[in-house]
Amino acid sequence: MIGVWITFGIVVLLLLYGISIYNQLVSLLNRAQNAFSQIDVQLKRRYDLIPNLVEVAKKYMSHEEQTLLKVINARNSASSALQVLNTNGLDSAKVAEFSKAEGELTNALKGFNIMVEAYPDLKASQNLMQLNEEIASTENKIAFSRQAYNDSVMNYNTYKQSFPNVVIASMFARFQSDCGLLEFEEDRATLTTSPKVSFE
Repeated sequence: MIGVWITFGIVVLLLLYGISIYNQLVSLLNRAQNAFSQIDVQLKRRYDLIPNLVEVAKKYMSHEEQTLLKVINARNSASSALQVLNTNGLDSAKVAEFSKAEGELTNALKGFNIMVEAYPDLKASQNLMQLNEEIASTENKIAFSRQAYNDSVMNYNTYKQSFPNVVIASMFARFQSDCGLLEFEEDRATLTTSPKVSFE
């Protein structure tokens, strides 16, 4: 009879331990999703600012339509990749696709910046200077939010991959895949500074 009670006690303890692992997985995954939602807010703001930037530039850069189209197309691709992440979750493959789209947008903005240098009137435009300040501020917030997101993802993935947590995680579909880190295809020196759309 004592053996039955000991076995029952061990089963209850294991069940409680499994529940605590499950709850911690939920908590860490929710933190990672919340951290991504902070990036999402800033990215949407940046995506809203880019068409305004292009509209102001169109008045001055009538012969540079290809550059302007490249910026808009890159912005649309990044925006679509962000929507896919919001719909399908933060799995590594989708985050990698999003990172690639963001890298292409950054490169398009750099190309735009180079073209602006050839137009002194555009560089002096008050509207463009204001947009430049707003974009720079948004880029700084994105960089900070990206770091917070990557920290949350690392905590979640490390906890999920640890034993015996990995056993519990493998029992539930929502914990099957790791969350992806948000990395851009740039060198580390570039990542330490926000992309600049400078007209000075």
